Amino acid sequence: MHSSTLIPRDLARARRYGARMLEMRPDCERCGVDLPADAGGAFICSLECTYCADCADDLDERCPGCGGELLDRPARVGATLKRYPAATERRHRG
Repeated sequence: MHSSTLIPRDLARARRYGARMLEMRPDCERCGVDLPADAGGAFICSLECTYCADCADDLDERCPGCGGELLDRPARVGATLKRYPAATERRHRG
């Protein structure tokens, strides 16, 4: 279920079972392009390494850190984004 479709009881259930929200990193770790949490175009591995679509393509949809598959990151929008803001620490090391 996408975070934008979570209803209050789902959020309560997630907290009760210790689930955590995606970190929603703000930039591509390879090229540094901005990746807003409320927009598409970001790809993540199971460890939440985050890349833009162009870099994910260049990497053949494989994370260079762990070798895991890079998949579309869901967007976080509206009230959910306000309640659970995206991370601000940039990961691109240039």
